[in-house]
Amino acid sequence: MARRPTNNPRQLRSKSCGCAPCMEAYPPEQHGERRKRRDCIGSWQARYRDADDKQKAKNFPRKKEADAFLDKVRGAVRQGTYLDPKRGEITVEKWWAEWWPSHEPSRTTTKNRKLSSWTVHIQPKWGRRKLNSLTYLELQTWVAQELKGYATQTKVLELLNMLLRDAVRDQRITNNPCADVTKTASPPTKHPDDLRPPTLEQYALVRAQLPVWYRPIVDWLEDTGLRWGEAIGTRRAFLDLATDTVKVREVVIDDRGVLRRQGIPKTVAGFRTVPLTQKAKNAALAMVDRLDPAYTVTAIEDGMHSEELIFRGPLAGTTKTVNGRAVEVEGVLSRNNFRRVWVPAIQEAGIAREVKNPETGRKEWWPRVSDYRDAYASRLHAQGLSEVDVQYILGHDRGGKVTWLYTHRGEEAVENARKALAGGRHLRAVS
Repeated sequence: MARRPTNNPRQLRSKSCGCAPCMEAYPPEQHGERRKRRDCIGSWQARYRDADDKQKAKNFPRKKEADAFLDKVRGAVRQGTYLDPKRGEITVEKWWAEWWPSHEPSRTTTKNRKLSSWTVHIQPKWGRRKLNSLTYLELQTWVAQELKGYATQTKVLELLNMLLRDAVRDQRITNNPCADVTKTASPPTKHPDDLRPPTLEQYALVRAQLPVWYRPIVDWLEDTGLRWGEAIGTRRAFLDLATDTVKVREVVIDDRGVLRRQGIPKTVAGFRTVPLTQKAKNAALAMVDRLDPAYTVTAIEDGMHSEELIFRGPLAGTTKTVNGRAVEVEGVLSRNNFRRVWVPAIQEAGIAREVKNPETGRKEWWPRVSDYRDAYASRLHAQGLSEVDVQYILGHDRGGKVTWLYTHRGEEAVENARKALAGGRHLRAVS
């Protein structure tokens, strides 16, 4: 085994020191006069070889610190736990630029949610900080004092924890300072009146106040229980009038203000077949008569192809002038645009109520469009439909959330739901 050099750590010569060796290395006539001194004040350089046998060096103000560092790093190299300190000196922004391409979600809504957490919360606060400078206490203080709301803390901490966890795996830092950071906000609680969906009578009042064009859309939402993106993404080819069913195969999503077609519902359970009541069937037929949607089946990657959609806005198929040329209006409905007719309708119906979101502080209007889905589920439960059948019809993912996780869904789920909605079946609720 080779002997260790006796001059490691070694003291480096300094232009500001007046000891004899430093005066010799940096003559006063070239580097300026300074007061003579006996002891050198130059820094101490510790030299070592890393796990790849590459020469490394680090400077310290005192010899004692350099010796301690050498003992520590030599032990880490022997044990296989050595990390190059310079790898942890990368900023959080630069690490994100390396990390994100290999972790970018394929689902657009998930990708946008993570990008929002990064650009709004993480990057402004920590982007210019070095990875190895982050500490548990400052992260915990940031969460408690600057991240408002349970949902915000949950999403931001999830992303930051993944980012720093992989920095540990990439041997840039020794531990994840975010691993034990906890949420300080409590889950939001709402008054039961704000969670209860409107009655069928209240929905009838709202429907009467909506413009005629939009009434089939709310009828469809009321009697299918589809999510907004699923309902608006319904294509003529998915509608089977022979069996009175509709297949849920696609959704329309809002990608930062741009409506896009996506072939993956919220969960895998979203791929399903939903029964149609006479009311839902009439709503679909009314829109088919108005717009005559194409029966073609195009690929998702081919674009929106709005001519296949059943539910569109009143300007669908018309033309508008853009840069001097006529362009056909697709008329794809967005949730925000629909709110322009929804909010006035619930106000005119006399059931609207302003509700303050306890988490964000923003004011919202009750009832919401999504309450149609809650009301639909309540009707199924009230008619005694089994939990498994309700789960299937609504497109919920059962993973670990219910005691009947492995209960088999019967083949008669679609027909049972149709009978329940028609009021012809009265069964005991199963929990």
